[in-house]
Amino acid sequence: MNFPVDNAELQKVAQLLVKKQETISVAESVTAGLLQVSFASAENAIQFFQGGITAYNLGQKCRHLKINPIQAENCNCVSGDTAESMALHCCELFSSEWGIGITGYASAVPESGNKLFAYAAVAYKGKILSSRRLRLPEGNMQQAQAYYVNHVLQELSRLMKRKK
Repeated sequence: MNFPVDNAELQKVAQLLVKKQETISVAESVTAGLLQVSFASAENAIQFFQGGITAYNLGQKCRHLKINPIQAENCNCVSGDTAESMALHCCELFSSEWGIGITGYASAVPESGNKLFAYAAVAYKGKILSSRRLRLPEGNMQQAQAYYVNHVLQELSRLMKRKK
């Protein structure tokens, strides 16, 4: 890949999914499809990657991922609850065992207090296994997105090894 994604970690996750005969899907906003591109570019992607959705605004997150609109409006769609709901509902949407939900800020904006952070959640068979706030001290949009994707891949690899 020509993206700043940890290809070794990506391939590790891909191999684990193929070996376990399990699938994954993604619901993302802050990473703008980078997770989907990463999984689609992995070796044997057709055997484990079910698909993904990039939903940027409240309306689309509510419509497709069943996000609570009142809660989402109060936090600009950026919270642990939002990421968890995204992870759980992308599993339903794409019929996958594993799901990733990620939402946050890749550039400093007033709504984030000019800070870069995201919430990422990993679901497995209808349960949240991990839900974390990721912080990045500084960086441009592409650096932030790559940081978030690499963190998710590392966390996913860790969780999958525990689920043997």
